[in-house]
Amino acid sequence: MRKLIISVAALACCFAASAVAQDEIRIEGGPVPRFVVLPAKPAIENANPPVTLPTWNGSFTYNSTTYHYNMVGTAPSTGSSTTVKAFIIPVKIDCASNTFDPRTTMQGGESVVQQTVESPIFQKRAYVLGGTNIGTTQYEDAFQRANFWGTVKNHMGYHVLLGGPTILPELTLSPGSSCAVLSSNPFGGGGPTALVDINYIDPQFGAYLTAHSVITPDSLPIFITVNTYLTGGSPILNNCCIGGYHSANGAQAYSHFTYIPITGDFSQDVSALSHEVGEWMDDPLVVNPNGNPVACGILEVGDPEEGFANFGDFPYTLGGFTYHIQDLVFLEYFGAPNTTSVHGWETFHNNPFGLGICTNGG
Repeated sequence: MRKLIISVAALACCFAASAVAQDEIRIEGGPVPRFVVLPAKPAIENANPPVTLPTWNGSFTYNSTTYHYNMVGTAPSTGSSTTVKAFIIPVKIDCASNTFDPRTTMQGGESVVQQTVESPIFQKRAYVLGGTNIGTTQYEDAFQRANFWGTVKNHMGYHVLLGGPTILPELTLSPGSSCAVLSSNPFGGGGPTALVDINYIDPQFGAYLTAHSVITPDSLPIFITVNTYLTGGSPILNNCCIGGYHSANGAQAYSHFTYIPITGDFSQDVSALSHEVGEWMDDPLVVNPNGNPVACGILEVGDPEEGFANFGDFPYTLGGFTYHIQDLVFLEYFGAPNTTSVHGWETFHNNPFGLGICTNGG
């Protein structure tokens, strides 16, 4: 899907809060599964201590043009390991007499917050790609090791890991006219689903980051909603459905994803989380849209996979639960030499074979 850059603006759209009105709500034009990236914003006044996220700079040349990037961790050639502390912030949405709470919504006998903590995003498992053992590690680290396998295979100490995560106090929001409730998930099945304007929710996240001094720029705070899609402004029903996004306030990167506990639907369990963490890892401070583009315009490693079967998701079983994790594209997709990644593949799952440079946008 094509990436949209959305500015923060005021919302002027009202919805009735009655159960009858919920049954009548429809998404005009049909739901569109997508993710967005909000442009980097200036640091918030009185922000947290001036520590920085460990990052490194690299480049590649495609069609006689040199493209630069800024990624989390250290250069793969150092063979060193980086651990970034992660925080999970549950976000409870009170909307139209409905409550959407990731702490109390259950799946597989546990809350969706706990299911997230136990997922391959934070827990380790073995990864073997085309017969090559990438290592026993977290999913995003396995992706990045495979992304730079031409170098990593000779510097096996290289890792980019998420520490924790630590679960922080819940953020409770009552968006009022900035939200609406559908009687079921717009992609099929399940119970009520909230729609919340991203232009309302992003400033709430910014205020939370400022109010919690434990969150510092050397960490990754992740906001989690459940059975909730964000929308791209007014009118809400014409701009659904955003499963997650990432951005930065100055040096403080952060992300949001929604957990959908419905089989086969967009953003199922940690799919959106895998998408957003992968994109944070490859462009944490959202520098690529600001005068540092790649051949596709923007270095978003999850977007090219959204249109494939199951929204680009692949099943991974861990701890007796089957998660759905999105495939991510390697630098080859953006034009880097095919000696960079494992087997010269363009995606972590080689999906589909022969995708082609920038063929699905960026």
